[in-house]
Amino acid sequence: MAIYCIVPKKSGVAEAIKLKNDFAPAYSNRCLAYLQLADYQNAIANCNQALKFMPKNVEAYLNRGLAYYRQGDYQAAMPTAGYAYADNNQFILLKPNDFRAYYNRGLAHAILGNHQQAISDYNLALTNISQSSSLLKADVYNDRGLAHFELLDLKAAMLDFSQAIRLNPNNYRAYYNRGCACGRSGDRSCAVRDFTESLKLNPTNAQAYLNRGIAYHRLGHEQAAIADLQKAVEYFAQQGETKTSEKTFLLLKNLQQQLSSLSEIALVECEGSFKIKTVSLTIQNSKITSLNPFEE
Repeated sequence: MAIYCIVPKKSGVAEAIKLKNDFAPAYSNRCLAYLQLADYQNAIANCNQALKFMPKNVEAYLNRGLAYYRQGDYQAAMPTAGYAYADNNQFILLKPNDFRAYYNRGLAHAILGNHQQAISDYNLALTNISQSSSLLKADVYNDRGLAHFELLDLKAAMLDFSQAIRLNPNNYRAYYNRGCACGRSGDRSCAVRDFTESLKLNPTNAQAYLNRGIAYHRLGHEQAAIADLQKAVEYFAQQGETKTSEKTFLLLKNLQQQLSSLSEIALVECEGSFKIKTVSLTIQNSKITSLNPFEE
């Protein structure tokens, strides 16, 4: 999600509050400043003050909803998303033609697992957004595609990701997500293509290397798969995702061991074809499974 705003200087806002401590716009502006600084607790506190003195301050509802949405990790964000949902409802009541609240409410629905409702809100956001806002529309299409993906409507998901790419050719998320949809639908060549495009735009995306490595493996391109898994291990470790890095390393070792076994089989082929065929069949039936297959 990317909503762009002008951030007021906190020093000037603080002076305004000192002069008039019930000045709602100053609290609202300070809420926005804290929101941009990712200080969500202070953002919420200042939006609360703004709404105390001006209950119909629409921007304060929007910004408090964003703060609720963004604070904490998403595994613990279910109640937080509920607060965001309520604030966006209030914003819609006060400003029904503003796309932002529909979009943000859609994101809250997605966090809560209500993907069909999320799609409905993304549709309303697209209806109300300016036709000239290509980058913002690309974000909405990308997130609507994710909702379709969660509902296993892969065709609709790919159409949305493709539309996001048309609107913003530098949208690495949309390429990555379309690669996931391709992979889930069984088109590994398409998955490799889109993961490659995503990595051109965001070359440190460890999950893209992992999933492209899985796709290469399933296509039988084992050396390319090994190279990608090695990159995934490296970037997961650099980004502090130690457990994921370790699990990816195990996948890498598993693949390398399979290739080593295949090489040994090839070396003894002239000695006993019946035995070799039996062992080879076992190896061919062994599959590497992605840690988080074709998902973002």
